[in-house]
Amino acid sequence: MYAVVRTGGKQLRVEPGDVVDVERLDGGAGDSIELGEVLMVGDDAGSRRIGQPLVEGARVIATVEGDSAGPKIKIFKYRRRKRYRLRQGHRQHYTRVRIDSIEV
Repeated sequence: MYAVVRTGGKQLRVEPGDVVDVERLDGGAGDSIELGEVLMVGDDAGSRRIGQPLVEGARVIATVEGDSAGPKIKIFKYRRRKRYRLRQGHRQHYTRVRIDSIEV
């Protein structure tokens, strides 16, 4: 069984046992969280339930494994002959979760 969930402005296809990184969520390591925005649920037999926009009564239960950070992104802006240089950096924070179950 698999589900398509929306979290952090992104859509993810998840199955029980998957470990995924999502945008930063509240909760510490070991906490159980619920991903309630389920857009689609399907199984290996080929049957699907597609929500309009969400599947009624469907939820995904996950366990927080910890926080992590993505790679450092360097931003450099430059205007020639204008003495303009701007250096910035960004590192996105993520929460690593393990998908425990999908309930419909």
